[in-house]
Order: sequence, then C-alpha cells, then structure tokens
Amino acid sequence: MPLVGRPARAGAAIAFGFTMTVCAALPVAATEEAVEVPGPLAALRGTLTRPGVASAAVLIIPGSGPTDRDGNNPLGVAASTYRLLAEGLAAKGVATLRIDKRGMIGSAAAVADPDAVTVSDYAGDVQHWADLLRAKTGAACVWLVGHSEGGLVALSTAQKAEGICGLILVATPGRPLGQVLRDQLTANPANAPLLAQAFGTIASLEGGRRVDDGALHPALASLFRPAVQGFLIDAFVLDPSKLLAAWQGPTLIVQGERDLQVSAADARGLHQAALRSELFLVPDANYVLKTVVSPDRAANIATYRDPRLPLAIGIVERIATFVTAPRAR
Repeated sequence: MPLVGRPARAGAAIAFGFTMTVCAALPVAATEEAVEVPGPLAALRGTLTRPGVASAAVLIIPGSGPTDRDGNNPLGVAASTYRLLAEGLAAKGVATLRIDKRGMIGSAAAVADPDAVTVSDYAGDVQHWADLLRAKTGAACVWLVGHSEGGLVALSTAQKAEGICGLILVATPGRPLGQVLRDQLTANPANAPLLAQAFGTIASLEGGRRVDDGALHPALASLFRPAVQGFLIDAFVLDPSKLLAAWQGPTLIVQGERDLQVSAADARGLHQAALRSELFLVPDANYVLKTVVSPDRAANIATYRDPRLPLAIGIVERIATFVTAPRAR
C-alpha cells in the first residue's frame, strides 16, 4: 500500500483523522437539546448540552472526513471524543454545542455534494452556529473548540466573525495542509516512486490549478480525485500559524504527545506564531484524547474504537478553566 491516506471529504480524512452509540451520562441538571440552523438546501443539525447554570458557551467543530457531532465516523473511529468533552464540560458548568458538518450525518441534506464544500463554507456555518449558541445561552460570546481540521475552520472563522471569545485548538496542524500531505507521503518509504508526481500535483493545487487525475498514478488519482480538488485548492492556501498570528484573542493549544497524526512540533509551531497563546501538552494523550501509556501503535489505535474510555486526565479541566477564567471573560 503506497499511500498513507486519501483526502476524501465524505469518505476519508486528510492527514488528521466504527460509529457506536452509547447512553449519555450527563451530570445532574444538565440537558441535551437537538438544534438546527439553516443550510444551503436543508437544515444543519447539532446537539446543545446545557448545565443548570452555564458560566461559558463552547462550540465544538469536528475534524476531517465524515466525523459526526460525537467525534465518530464510519472509517474506524468510535471514541465519542466530542460527546465526552461535552459531558465533562457540562459537569464544570460549561454549555456546549456539537455539530454535524454540512453534507454529512444529520446535516447530509444541506448540500447535494458533500465533496463540493470548502473550509470557507464550514467557517460560514460556524458563524451561524455561534449566533445560535449565543441566543440559546445568553452568552455575550462563544468559544470555538476546533479538533484537527476543525482547528483550521476555527481559525478561519475567527478572522471575520463577531462574538467569538477565543479559540481552543486541539490536535491542530501548525503547517499548511499541502506541507502536511508532503510530510505524510514522505514518511512512508513505499511512497518514494510517487513523490515527484505527488509533489507536482500539490504544487499545482497550491497555485489554484486543477489537475487531470487521468494522468496520475492510480493511487494518486484517488488521493487527488476531481471531487476533492476544490476543497484542496481552498485549504492549501490557509496557513494555520499565520491565521493564529493575525488573531488577537485568547487561544489555548491542546496537543497529545501520543498523537499519531498531529505532532507536538505542530503545537509548538502554533504557539511560536502567537506567544500570547497558552500551550497545553498532554504526555499520554493521543489524537482522540484518550490515554495511551506505551509507544505501541496498535494499542494507540485501539482507543479509537472504545467510547467507554474517558478522556485523558486534565483535558476537560484545563479547557473549562481556560474558558471560565476572569481574564478571558
């Protein structure tokens, strides 16, 4: 297998990364409510979790691919990371809204083609969700928690949106997506024969030029198929570090040091771009924020499939403290 991943919108995750439902364990006095905002063709849908009295309001933005509002997707992830985060924050007095992206899961009818969506589209949707969350909770502003690709969406939203308290960037790459993809491809020695063509294709897309997938190696044709080229062209021009440098609000960068998809170096790069930000490295947390105590890859991946495992110690507490701190209010 020459490639490490396929950047499909509806069918795979790009460089970031089993759907299972379990009974919610909400704290006493917390409630869940199904909510929606208008989408291009039909409603976008999400879940609002509110404690009895909310001290802050947080919008959780999902990562890449068909990741649902709970943090699960049919490609092998059933960790329920976002649901667990919502429940944990509710116990700390923080309201949350977690969402299904346009074209996917509960928001599937919002667009005809889930591949024909860009980061800019997602950012516009997040602004609508933020407005709803403010209206529902009475909060003057809301916090954006972006996981993986969701961090890039949060950064893009914050450049123009009003009513944003600050950002929590979780497992968010500090490099442009084109460079992330180059690094991923290079990391697998089996990709060596494809690198020249892959890098040329990435460079074309970075320049806003579509490529003829018929001229590509079959593995690359899947990676850069026409349906996702619009998304890639839009995403490749975005530099997370530059976006963060331009953002003047409070920022917390959360990164697990057992993450197999996004590195601590990415988190440090983001922090260096905005030294006013706070950096929280979690030694034994992985990409789905579960505890992993060994370097064993199989053990790490196994946590992706277990919603019963709690989030790594300290993550909920640090986020709750950050969004409720007097200096950030």
